[in-house]
Amino acid sequence: MSFAQAPAAYSILVLIVVISGIGLMSAPRVIEMNLLRPYRVARGREYFTVITCGFVHADFGHLLFNSLTLFFFGPGLERLMGTTKFVALYFIGLVVSSLGTVFKQKNNPEYASLGASGAILSVLFAYIVYRPLDKIYLYFAIGIPAVLFAFGYLAYSWWASGHSRDRVNHDAHLDGALTGLIFVGLTDFNAWRHAFGLVSSWLS
Repeated sequence: MSFAQAPAAYSILVLIVVISGIGLMSAPRVIEMNLLRPYRVARGREYFTVITCGFVHADFGHLLFNSLTLFFFGPGLERLMGTTKFVALYFIGLVVSSLGTVFKQKNNPEYASLGASGAILSVLFAYIVYRPLDKIYLYFAIGIPAVLFAFGYLAYSWWASGHSRDRVNHDAHLDGALTGLIFVGLTDFNAWRHAFGLVSSWLS
């Protein structure tokens, strides 16, 4: 798909790769100054990091995973919903996932988060509404229908947000995914009707 068909998705992808790459390779200060620190945001400082945290990443693996997800699903979704809606979805997903983290961690001065996962999951889950029976490949090998992936991922993220002790911000993932589903419901409810019809026919 060409840049002209999905200018926002490709532009956001380039910005993420360039800014994160600079921070990881030569200017770690770029990452440090854009970390989302809920304790500071809740006390009236560093509001800008609610958005800028989505353009820096912890390591190249983190960057690669998010970049590939945006590359595979972002341009297609932009064509389906249009550039204006796509941009609105992306940044609403980023802000909502960041603010959810701020709310939960606002009293923890040691907590910090970064990465575009919340926004990108809003893109992925919006795409799933439009294409619920497309295959999503886990580890590039195991293909499962998107609707089954969605249920499994939501269930896991819900559990992990309360029980997991890893360093992954599962709350942002869950908030981003739900934002994508709700955004499509509010802006194009016919897409939800169509998805229900497809899934119902597939199940029967």
